[in-house]
Amino acid sequence: MDETYDAIILGAGHNGLILQAYLARAGLETVAVERRDEPGGGLAAMEDPLHPGLIHNTHAFFLRAIDAMPWYRDLDLEGHGARMIEPELNVAMLNRDGGALEWWTDIDRTVASFAQVSERDARTLRRWFDEFGPVVEGILIPEATSPPIPPGERRALLERSAEGRRLLEVSALSPLEFVHREFESPVIQAGLLFFNGLREVDLRIRGFGHHIAFLLANPSKAQMSAGGSAALGRALAGAVTAAGGRIATGAAARRILVENGRAAGVETADGRRLRARRLIASSLNPQQTFLDLIDADALPGSWRENAAAFRYNLLAPLFALNLALDAPPAYAAAERYPELARPFMTVLGLDHVRQFDDIVRHHEAGTFPPTVMWGACPTQFDPGQSAGGRHAAFMWEKLPYALNGDPANWDAAKDAHGEAMLDLWEEYAPGLRASVTGSFTRSPLDIEREFPNMAAGDLLVGAFTDGQIGYHRPFEGAGDYRTCIGGLYLCGSSSHPGGNITGLPGYNAAQTIFHDLGLDGDWLPLPAARRIAELAA
Repeated sequence: MDETYDAIILGAGHNGLILQAYLARAGLETVAVERRDEPGGGLAAMEDPLHPGLIHNTHAFFLRAIDAMPWYRDLDLEGHGARMIEPELNVAMLNRDGGALEWWTDIDRTVASFAQVSERDARTLRRWFDEFGPVVEGILIPEATSPPIPPGERRALLERSAEGRRLLEVSALSPLEFVHREFESPVIQAGLLFFNGLREVDLRIRGFGHHIAFLLANPSKAQMSAGGSAALGRALAGAVTAAGGRIATGAAARRILVENGRAAGVETADGRRLRARRLIASSLNPQQTFLDLIDADALPGSWRENAAAFRYNLLAPLFALNLALDAPPAYAAAERYPELARPFMTVLGLDHVRQFDDIVRHHEAGTFPPTVMWGACPTQFDPGQSAGGRHAAFMWEKLPYALNGDPANWDAAKDAHGEAMLDLWEEYAPGLRASVTGSFTRSPLDIEREFPNMAAGDLLVGAFTDGQIGYHRPFEGAGDYRTCIGGLYLCGSSSHPGGNITGLPGYNAAQTIFHDLGLDGDWLPLPAARRIAELAA
């Protein structure tokens, strides 16, 4: 017999779980279909095979403002075991000359660090923190936490307020133009562009200059999940099951059933049929959803063409080196800056803004750029992830997916590159290699194998170029989480506002679905357009 549910969610990553939790709390009978053996998607961690109890965070780790997200509060994730840690020395960029640029949770300490490099740039940082804060609070956060506004309507709204006009002016620049216009120090320019690059926005493309200003004005900093990133995934799964939702792990979707123009159910790889009374929501990428799972005759040709044309980020793929250590990395710069005994995110190998051109060139050629890497030692901040006094640490580097033209080349090349990264790490933390008791690497190809929705190793599940932003993400006509098939919705990172661990595609999709189904929810926020219009009142 077929199993029947009100709602079927494809993929139990964090976005799918957030949407499912809202639907289950509204009384819908729900199931998530997840190919992996555990829910949480990129919120993944593993126990070290040689050191039981030592936790390696193998995918998502640096989380931003999670405990300030509306879904974190609405779903009572702390009641389900979640806890976020936000270290004070949030980011440290160490230079080969022994200097350091520091980002603290305290803006005054960050300004002081900037001032050691450039007094002018320190004043500029303070000015943007003060000036752009109302834009962040009044526009950018409401936009991120709501379904997107059509471009023409959005521009008209923004032009009505001083904050909106300022946003339009800054957005017209590229990140490179903004940083070169506002800051003078090549070291500070490099640091700001690197953090913008973590968002995988092409630094050369106009329309994204405000991403740097947002970074400067946003008081929220990088966080980590106590117990490892998987603990946040478990808390989300707990919120789902507590509301009566079911999560079917080890179940791969093979086909979305479309009947009379509506999404009617899902067929799994093992031959089961799950029927959907009201909706199916896919957190998969557009090619999986529209090309792999839907019969060609059930989908308009234009939708198939748009899905096929969806593009992934050139600079997004990550390479990871994970270490088990007898002691945390001891950075030589701590002799000059004692606080560097406990940095959270540490950036190594970046000394000048000119390095970005080299990084892009190597990605385009499929070759290794000079290493710029960043990482952390989570066990310094959460003893619950350590074991027997041992520590876990990692470094990430952006590297091409198609290494020398073919991603399969990674299998033979990854361990040697991990050794090269360890050599660089040792330059900044002498004695590190002697502390290593185990290591492993993960290539961009490994990421795609584990998470097929992250095609080409793109952890953001889609580029932010070619119009794939806002109301046109993933493509024109699909930007409000609805599709051309009745009852079929999108809820993953290929939708607005995009990738990283934000949960906002799932949260925003829930708003659209609640509206369409006429569901009540005291959690529903005012639409972004209304919140932005209030600025002009």
